[in-house]
Amino acid sequence: MNRFLFHSLGRLRLIGLVEGTSFLVLLFLAMPLKYLAGMPQYVSVVGALHGALWLAYVAAIVDVKLSLDWPLKRCAVALVASVLPFGPFVLERSLRVEHEQREAETAPVRV
Repeated sequence: MNRFLFHSLGRLRLIGLVEGTSFLVLLFLAMPLKYLAGMPQYVSVVGALHGALWLAYVAAIVDVKLSLDWPLKRCAVALVASVLPFGPFVLERSLRVEHEQREAETAPVRV
């Protein structure tokens, strides 16, 4: 797990999953509580947390862009995924494949 977080792509994957989860909690738990049960305080708390996580997600995309020279189109796809429900989870599949390929390329050869 430690190696996972040392790689910019690993950090993006982790932050994306947490940010995506916070978005779903906001949409499917906090918002219904606000409008159906009259409890707006949950949107305030979850919304602030989700906003902070979204900023961390954008920073992680910038980090990947700079460290791995991602094309702007790939960055745009990652940003669009962040505003779609379940988007980060769909994107995670391709990020996992890319991360595994990059780790395989840099792994030392054992003789």
